[in-house]
Amino acid sequence: MPRILVIDDDAAIAELVSINLEMAGYEVTQAYDGLKGQALAVQMQPDLIMLDLMLPKVDGFTVCQRLRRDRRTADIPVLMLTALGQTQDKVEGFNAGADDYLTKPFEVEEMLARVRALLRRTDRIPQAAKHSEILSYGPITLLPERFEALWFAQTVKLTHLEFELLHCLLQRHGQTVSPSEILKEVWGYDPNDDIETIRVHIRHLRTKLEPEPRHPQYIKTVYGAGYCLELPSDEQLKETAAES
Repeated sequence: MPRILVIDDDAAIAELVSINLEMAGYEVTQAYDGLKGQALAVQMQPDLIMLDLMLPKVDGFTVCQRLRRDRRTADIPVLMLTALGQTQDKVEGFNAGADDYLTKPFEVEEMLARVRALLRRTDRIPQAAKHSEILSYGPITLLPERFEALWFAQTVKLTHLEFELLHCLLQRHGQTVSPSEILKEVWGYDPNDDIETIRVHIRHLRTKLEPEPRHPQYIKTVYGAGYCLELPSDEQLKETAAES
């Protein structure tokens, strides 16, 4: 039974969330402030953390950053809960290390769909990598068992979401992938074309893979259409090596 830690100082919301999660077959533990939540996350090693942003003692952004820096909790999926719905709040949440974002008030079915999508990523082999699909092309090789990429012979550690996003683009390298395709395949649902969600994670990938993230040469934005992963083939890499 998957274990979920709910960190929210609103007792009514926390209880509503917990009851519905338990009815859906999850084991739930609650915490009502940031310090207690962080301690419980380290202690119980849950399969998923639902984290409110506006918490007493330590706010949710800080808790999330601390969880990501701690190797014991770094890979636990985090679903942020907040009454704040502005784009900048979402960006800050993702930059702090959140995997997904749910704005209050929300429908129970939407919450459960987000939870299911995130728990799918706790499997040591991501859903996308269970099929006979492309895991290597040109300068990149994906390592699903460790959520890493070999990029021009260098090992790059990825988050679960970064791995699945990169895998999604790799399946269609050289082609433009629309935001709706990315949201459906990577996040497991289509949250009203939330483009900012994708932009934040594309920016993180560029920081890790591009020589000049502000001027990407591999992960291209096709304005009005989506994103395209443009990679040199093995033959092109050999020709470049021979020329140098």
